[in-house]
Amino acid sequence: MNDTILKQVVKIIAPCIQLFGIYVILYGHISPGGGFAGGTIIAASFILQHITFGKAYADSLLNEGRALKLISISLIAYGVLKAYSFFGDYFDLPHTPTGIPGNIFSGGFILPLNILIGIIVTSTIYILYSLFSNE
Repeated sequence: MNDTILKQVVKIIAPCIQLFGIYVILYGHISPGGGFAGGTIIAASFILQHITFGKAYADSLLNEGRALKLISISLIAYGVLKAYSFFGDYFDLPHTPTGIPGNIFSGGFILPLNILIGIIVTSTIYILYSLFSNE
């Protein structure tokens, strides 16, 4: 595709979409949103770049190998955090500070779990699109 205007618009709008996705992930425990919604938004920006600039450019940002590593690390970290939150009371482990309600660092492990879910969803959706695209 040799559409210069489209490429310039995507260069401007894709980072804005990604910032909005990060915002949705970070404030998902305070307002509507969360890891799944934010991850979907960020994946849509990667798919838009894949469609506009081609697979080679998109792979320089997030290729399948890097995405699989991100998914694996995020799933392990998610499992560790959830196990800690489940068994923390049983073994009298220190509790996570909950902070002040309404602040971004409130809710204990909810924020880090939302971030991990966002990484998993972004990587998974982009891998699925990349595998099923006709290139």
